[in-house]
Amino acid sequence: MKITGYQVTEIDRASARELRAAVEDFNTEYCAVLDGGAIEKWPDFFTEDAIYRLTARENADANLPVGLVYAEGRAMLHDRAIAVSRTQMFAPRSMLHVCGNVRIMRQDADGSFVSQSSFMLMQTLVEGPTTLHLAGRYYDRFVRESGQLKLQERQVVYETHVIATDVVYPV
Repeated sequence: MKITGYQVTEIDRASARELRAAVEDFNTEYCAVLDGGAIEKWPDFFTEDAIYRLTARENADANLPVGLVYAEGRAMLHDRAIAVSRTQMFAPRSMLHVCGNVRIMRQDADGSFVSQSSFMLMQTLVEGPTTLHLAGRYYDRFVRESGQLKLQERQVVYETHVIATDVVYPV
């Protein structure tokens, strides 16, 4: 797991502000797609060789590469999106992501950069109240492809020790 490698390095304030705004815009669109139910568009936010992992804070802190969900490459993300949208059976619900507290942690010479953002994922079942489904942090590595930000890596690290058994939807 690469979370321990996400050390903050010196970045000039203007660059950090610009990158932070870009990440906030990216996360706004990312969450709008997921919250709008367009899960089959989710892989479009990633590079062809991307890594996506959903893991517990305790595993991340111990540098254990164990993930509740793991996908390597856009093709695996696409398979997961298709499985969730077309074949999984679960109660109707709406999801709402809330993201913030973006920190730019490092910018590399090639233009790629690493950021950290906090998130909360709320869930509302058709016949129930809205509940906090999951909360944690995104540890991301971004690159630019054709001028657009893409995720080369998204480590979703959740804080909760007890999670819902229906964590199938992308975070």
